[in-house]
Amino acid sequence: MLSASSIANRVRAGELDPVAVATEALSRLDAREPAVHAYLHVDREDVMQRAEALAQRVHRGDDPGRLAGVPVSLKDNIAVKGQTLTAGSRILEGYRAPYTSHVAERLQAEGALLLGRTNLDEFAMGASTENSAYGASRNPWDTSRVPGGSSGGSAAAVGAGIVPVALGSETGGSIRQPAALCGVTGFKPTYGHVSRYGLVAFGSSLDQIGPITAHAEDAALVYDVIAGADPRDSTCLRGERPSAARAKADVEGLRIAVPEDFVDDSVDAHVLMRVSEAMAVLEEAGAIVKVVERGRLAHAPLSIPVYYLVSSSEAAANLSRFDGMRYGPRHEGDTLLDTYRATRGELFGPEVRRRIMLGTFALSAGYHDAWYRKALQVRRLIQREFEALFEEFDLVAAPTSPFGAFSMGEKTDDPYAMYLCDLLTAPACLAGLPSVSVPCGLSKRGPYKGLPVGLQLIGAAGEDHRVLATARAFESERGEPERCELFGGSAA
Repeated sequence: MLSASSIANRVRAGELDPVAVATEALSRLDAREPAVHAYLHVDREDVMQRAEALAQRVHRGDDPGRLAGVPVSLKDNIAVKGQTLTAGSRILEGYRAPYTSHVAERLQAEGALLLGRTNLDEFAMGASTENSAYGASRNPWDTSRVPGGSSGGSAAAVGAGIVPVALGSETGGSIRQPAALCGVTGFKPTYGHVSRYGLVAFGSSLDQIGPITAHAEDAALVYDVIAGADPRDSTCLRGERPSAARAKADVEGLRIAVPEDFVDDSVDAHVLMRVSEAMAVLEEAGAIVKVVERGRLAHAPLSIPVYYLVSSSEAAANLSRFDGMRYGPRHEGDTLLDTYRATRGELFGPEVRRRIMLGTFALSAGYHDAWYRKALQVRRLIQREFEALFEEFDLVAAPTSPFGAFSMGEKTDDPYAMYLCDLLTAPACLAGLPSVSVPCGLSKRGPYKGLPVGLQLIGAAGEDHRVLATARAFESERGEPERCELFGGSAA
């Protein structure tokens, strides 16, 4: 499968027919989707109509856009007018979006072909995509294992070679963690760099939309398209963002910190081995890599309790609107309160109910100061520790996930074990920092033998272009990442 930039360049040059590109993408989807269950909806008629319209633009000599003819899939919590918007929940079954999200508008304006809606953990709450009300997605490297989550459908679609680009959303690691487990690149922008208009809210102070791609250069290209000010989102920062695609992909003299707080014995030894090899690649390319003593990010180990208190509190408020009155199906009761109870009790899944209860408890009058307020204070300490580290270093490097793709059902009965999947990704979300996961090889031994490992790079706020330029440089120095052989890929 060609990269997104190659597809767009060849379509603009008249060497590729957008209709042929769309037809081939749908053919790949038909062949590979049954094994991975990455999609919840595919609008074949719409994508072919848009491909034909794009072909006419090219024929007329009009500019078809930076993503001309590129098949792109969207996580099913990102709105596109007239298309399904379930957020992986029965409480939104059959609902269709009445408007289009900011990111989808930008993709369409640049000629992207929106192929379908990808599976996710219900309301983006999970790390394995097993919480979807419509069935779990599967990892294309080994379909007995999870693809990660909550953007597991998007990562599986790219990992299986169905599309070169998919959008996910991240609250605590939901782009980077599934990207790592599926052997692809996933980027979480600085909070406020990409509009959340049209994204079903989970944790409003944490949520960000970002790209999952087969190539690091494509993550930079897509970021440039979707980033930018949007007056419809009050948290979206104004002003221009430096171009990530045009940033020089050079690591010469780059100062990279590897905190001991992120590489302890909680991380699988074979994952650490591949990350260590990745750091050697960056050093050989001219980067200055230094292991930072334990304690420089002293509050990072508290990220899991802080993240789940903050995100669950915000989720409890955001999900109060889903009561059967305005969206989706309704379960009738004898009274209005009975209707609320029946609708929310039967149509929300167990993980969503668990987090609503946790968030409601943390916000209650007797516990607000002890739990929610305290979590916000620790969150600020985490932010300050990162700020201090970035006074000395340009980037922070770490594994993306403590382990590789685990077996289906392995962690479903232990919520805390599932929550630990976010151990290494939640700190960047709490601090609002840009971070990328880029493939750095396959685990050679142990329980995750033959499965992908992701290298995580974290930058200072607003340094999205630097983070993505480093990912591009790493991919260039290391060579093409391994591709899933299950669907005709080739190992590097």
